[in-house]
Amino acid sequence: MIFLDALDVSMVGVALPAIQHDLGLSTSSLQWVVSGYVLGYGGLLLLGGRTADLLGRRRVFLVALGVFAIASLLGGLVDDGTLLIVARFVKGVGAAFTAPAALSIITTTFPEGPERNKALSIFTACGASGYSLGLVLSGLLTEIGWRWTLLMPVPVAIIALVAALKVLPRSTEERAEGGHDLIGAVLITASMLLLVFTVVQAPEAGWTSPRTIGSLVAVAALLGLFVFAELRMKHPLVRLGILRSGSLVRANLGLLILMGSYVAFQFVAMQYFQNLLGWSALGTALAFLPAGLLVAISSTKMGDFADRFGTTKLATIGAAALAGGYAMFLGIDERPSLGGLVIPGMLLLGIAFALSFAPLNIQATNGVNDDEQGLASGLLNTSGQVGGAIVLAAVSAVLSSGGTTLSIDTLRSAIVVSLVLALVGVAISATGLRARKPAVAEQEDAKVLETV
Repeated sequence: MIFLDALDVSMVGVALPAIQHDLGLSTSSLQWVVSGYVLGYGGLLLLGGRTADLLGRRRVFLVALGVFAIASLLGGLVDDGTLLIVARFVKGVGAAFTAPAALSIITTTFPEGPERNKALSIFTACGASGYSLGLVLSGLLTEIGWRWTLLMPVPVAIIALVAALKVLPRSTEERAEGGHDLIGAVLITASMLLLVFTVVQAPEAGWTSPRTIGSLVAVAALLGLFVFAELRMKHPLVRLGILRSGSLVRANLGLLILMGSYVAFQFVAMQYFQNLLGWSALGTALAFLPAGLLVAISSTKMGDFADRFGTTKLATIGAAALAGGYAMFLGIDERPSLGGLVIPGMLLLGIAFALSFAPLNIQATNGVNDDEQGLASGLLNTSGQVGGAIVLAAVSAVLSSGGTTLSIDTLRSAIVVSLVLALVGVAISATGLRARKPAVAEQEDAKVLETV
């Protein structure tokens, strides 16, 4: 599933300028082609993860993958921007049930430790491979017609569905006890949708306008009701006690920043390369390719690196590389240097993903009981997807504030948003390094006592 998700994200990203031109979408409307998918995905991931725990991971994976394939087909056939956004949202809903089921199948199949770390590093490599392949294919297909970039995931999803029917054993359907928390799912989805809509519309309505302030108050109220409901539900969508794990919280914040900042940066870069510089879709795709290839090549080794150096150190270095990559792109102008700016910047972003993604997945699922692996997986994926939607909305607002004509200064301002988030990610990850020191000291003391 991560292969399909990465394939879709990279292909749609490259095709966005062509979609905008053909359907006559504004910049703020265009971002909903991405956000519609991300919100359907992120808004229902928690429900998807819990459903996988309750109904069986294999069953949920297969049904949701079928929905994903159908929605992909519909998205490639529609002629209206609104219908495309709706199809993308439904597609995201399918992914919301498929992704946590897939990840929890891995984490419940392999025991915590080197075996699981290796499996998760391969999982990451599949995502990077899907992203890299999507870049190349989207560049070629967009030259023919952007619809083919939306239709391409259909045969891949069908092949994955047939393979899953044969490969996934029914024994993975170990079910947890409990029921569905539909109230919690409705509240968290409504709050995320309203938050993104508010941020996107704020430049037009005014950040201090009654509509914007009222919407933000409503978002806070919905989130408060969600927490209130979860504390009183017999079988909550999110058992809030799981958030007592510092490593799980840091992993979720880390992925929120990683995905949020990058989805927003990709949107800005597509506008820069194609709309401002006039690059072709294929040329733009090739500019992003070094990062994807670097992650694909190195990801299978991340499990071994995590065993040797620890996930926290890798994630911290990765966050610093992410900030470095965005900082380089602040030097963009009308004639960017491929060797001095574009390729080095993209390679830094590739290093960031290679060092961060698998370790964050390991952090988020270690120490979690098997009957809550779907919940832990859903939380992590929710953080990444909702982070992408919110940061993309903020960046879209920055771009729209510059008027209908793109400028270098406006693009730089949008990149600053991603850079600031990456720096926050470095600080958050570094707290994990400090938190580990007492535990390490205790282990060393114990060893000394044993030798005495």
